[in-house]
Amino acid sequence: MAKTSSVLKNKRRAKMIKQYSAKRAKLKAVVMNKELSLEERMQAQFKLAALPRNSAANRFRNRCDVTGRPRGYYRKFRMCRNMLRELGSFGQIPGLTKSSW
Repeated sequence: MAKTSSVLKNKRRAKMIKQYSAKRAKLKAVVMNKELSLEERMQAQFKLAALPRNSAANRFRNRCDVTGRPRGYYRKFRMCRNMLRELGSFGQIPGLTKSSW
């Protein structure tokens, strides 16, 4: 199991990302628009930098829903390799069969 604080911190980040995503997208569009003046683009850049760091999408970490483990994560199943193997062996994941030959 991962530390509870790490899991909660990641959940807070996900909430902030959702909250600020529209504002970030608008500011990024202004910053990338080459037709605007340098002054306007710089102002948008400063506003973007003033937003909370944890509202950036690249600070979010995919974690296992069962254990909170950050590594060996399978997006399709939203869990780590260890739990995927364990639950797959017991037949608790629909459509997944553990192969052996």
